[in-house]
Amino acid sequence: MARADILSYGIAADGRDVSAGLMEALKYEREVVLPSGIYSTGPLEIPSGARLVLEKGAVLRFIPDFSLYQPVFTRWEGVKCWAMHPCVFIENANDVVITGEGTIDGSGKAWWDIAMDRRRRKITSPEMEIEKKFAALNPDYRNQPGGGGGRDHQFLRPPLIQVKNSEDVTIEGITITQSPFWTVHLLFSENVTVRNVNIKNPYDAPNTDGIDIESSSNVRILDSIVDVGDDGIALKSGSGPDGIKDNIPTKNVLIKGCTVKAAHGGTVIGSETAAEISGLVAEDCLLDGTDRGIRIKSRRTRGGIIRDVVFRRITMRNNLCPFVINMYYRCGTDDMSLFSLDSMPVNDGTPSLCNITVEDCHAEGSRSSAGMAVGLPESPVRNLVIRNSSFAVTPDADRPVDESDMYLGLPEPHSRGFRIRNAELTLDNVEVVCEGEKIIIEDGVNLSH
Repeated sequence: MARADILSYGIAADGRDVSAGLMEALKYEREVVLPSGIYSTGPLEIPSGARLVLEKGAVLRFIPDFSLYQPVFTRWEGVKCWAMHPCVFIENANDVVITGEGTIDGSGKAWWDIAMDRRRRKITSPEMEIEKKFAALNPDYRNQPGGGGGRDHQFLRPPLIQVKNSEDVTIEGITITQSPFWTVHLLFSENVTVRNVNIKNPYDAPNTDGIDIESSSNVRILDSIVDVGDDGIALKSGSGPDGIKDNIPTKNVLIKGCTVKAAHGGTVIGSETAAEISGLVAEDCLLDGTDRGIRIKSRRTRGGIIRDVVFRRITMRNNLCPFVINMYYRCGTDDMSLFSLDSMPVNDGTPSLCNITVEDCHAEGSRSSAGMAVGLPESPVRNLVIRNSSFAVTPDADRPVDESDMYLGLPEPHSRGFRIRNAELTLDNVEVVCEGEKIIIEDGVNLSH
């Protein structure tokens, strides 16, 4: 589309809300090009066949007026419910491209301020009218599992980009920043490529995951930089009974050539694991200064099987803990029975892990511990293989070992070494560098070399 054409749709970088004109242009034109300038917009819906090009210097900035983001039925932290309309919504569409050298800006601070205010004041009930509106739409919300984002007070912030029930979608080249909530959320979708994007949110911006791949298949995340305030690139498949009932897995995901900075976790599985997560290959990535590097997290009631996962040629620097398997993930519940060290009955809510391979992965400068692989006594980790890898704790490590991950109920370990509990593990040419005990073997371990 020529520049004169966008003016005919009322699209101009003059501070006015261009959402209506932009959606009309995307409906009737094969390609919509935004030249350099700042374009103010409310939430957008992008239809099949559309191609949105943000040229260098173009900024698509979302208006932080909560009332614009009317309810849509989606998944929010792994549970189907009514939540705020995503800023960019690609739903029931195919053959969609968002590309260019410009920026999508979610103006996230207004949402973060509310979320952090609720957290500081420990608010667990709706206060604002918009929260009460969602509480009425989601009458069972108190019985729905959460991950700490605010389900209890129903301020259900929008993701910056959500791709739902769609296929053949490409997002490439652009910068994506200031997300109100999860940044790029792929949900119930197939054949999605995210390539050469730069995702940037402040480290203290709550729940601003970089890329969440949820109940989706055949996804490629390539050559991208993610620097955010929660997990970097995460695979999920629904949470609790709702996700178990849906039973829509995440399968066949390639993460290659990416850099993740500052995030809570670099390449992540969970904690919403209710359906199967399988066929992940993460390779040739740098996890630089993330709290955790390779991270797999779940707990009782989350359910699901995690299997056939490969991490290879991953470099990790200056993490709290470079490698985590944690089936005692604490966030989003106060039910202490979930964190018992005793064997519990196995049911649909029992998560399981098998066939996890880590090869040619190297970590240096870790500040809390060298790693942990902790399964459940009733559901141990099966066939975890780590080969040709090294995990080094910095000599001046100053962070508590219990900051290795967000776990609850586990005893304090003896050193900063690699902790193993309820796991079947093969170590082949693996070096652990730390003071004191290098490999901490606890209950339920079957270790071979």
